[in-house]
Amino acid sequence: MSTMNAPFVSVVTGGAGFLGSHLVDRLLAAGHRVIAIDNLLTGSTDNIAHLAGHPRFTFIKHNVTEYIYLAGPVHYVFHFASPASPIDYLELPIQTLKVGSLGTHNTLGLAKAKGAKYLLASTSECYGDPLEHPQKETYWGNVNPIGPRGVYDEAKRFAEAMTMAYHRYHNMDTKIVRIFNTYGPRMRLRDGRVVPAFISQALRGEPLTVFGEGKQTRSFCYVSDLIEGIYRLSQSDYHEPVNIGNPTEFTILEFAQLVLKLTGSQSALTYNPLPVDDPKQRRPDISLARKLLHWEPQVDLLSGLSRTIEYFRDKV
Repeated sequence: MSTMNAPFVSVVTGGAGFLGSHLVDRLLAAGHRVIAIDNLLTGSTDNIAHLAGHPRFTFIKHNVTEYIYLAGPVHYVFHFASPASPIDYLELPIQTLKVGSLGTHNTLGLAKAKGAKYLLASTSECYGDPLEHPQKETYWGNVNPIGPRGVYDEAKRFAEAMTMAYHRYHNMDTKIVRIFNTYGPRMRLRDGRVVPAFISQALRGEPLTVFGEGKQTRSFCYVSDLIEGIYRLSQSDYHEPVNIGNPTEFTILEFAQLVLKLTGSQSALTYNPLPVDDPKQRRPDISLARKLLHWEPQVDLLSGLSRTIEYFRDKV
């Protein structure tokens, strides 16, 4: 099929979210016609406002835990719908479980009916509080299924199991990306994650909230790098999970100091107890993505953080 005269049709659930909206942009740039589906529970039409009137873009407000009907051909289904920050899935535990289970089932059903390729947005949270460092795709994880974070972890682990079942039983062309900490423009200010929290606190001159002693580590991938990795995965023939993230690791304290430096803020640091089941280390092993997709991050933390701070300056 020529993408010039008959574009591929891609469905992106969670298409008005932080990552979903960037994926929509990438698919449009590749010549696809894109249908974004979002119930706007945590997404926002602000993230897709720049696409109003785009001839190859359609937005449908719909909850993917309900049956999805679309007329016409679909070539790709990208399932990105889900609350994805601690603040969201602690406030919306049942919705999080439903979109990971019923939403995954419905989107797989759509892809099966249309003969479409399917890509599941999974998460590094599948590894829980990892006993292996860095985390390879072969690691089965250390998750507390009944802890407060379990609603997100187990929703995504179930989604992976369901996706692999459809691949094996129905011979469907499925992919699974395990997304590690990602940041960039279009994140919400009240997101609960460390990047918007520190940046908004620094820009307002408020103390930066550090949990524990700030020695826990995170690795931060800029959104354009992540989306490029996901796009390449969607074009591959690989069916098992693939880590996409930036393997450069920082302690939370180091990250706080960098935010203060780049914002020019005089904010102090304040220390709070660690949340329940908060992972102490988080860093992807991206050997598979390097080998399979010839992908690795291009944007360093200094550059990416500077761009993100500029975006947030207008929002604070």
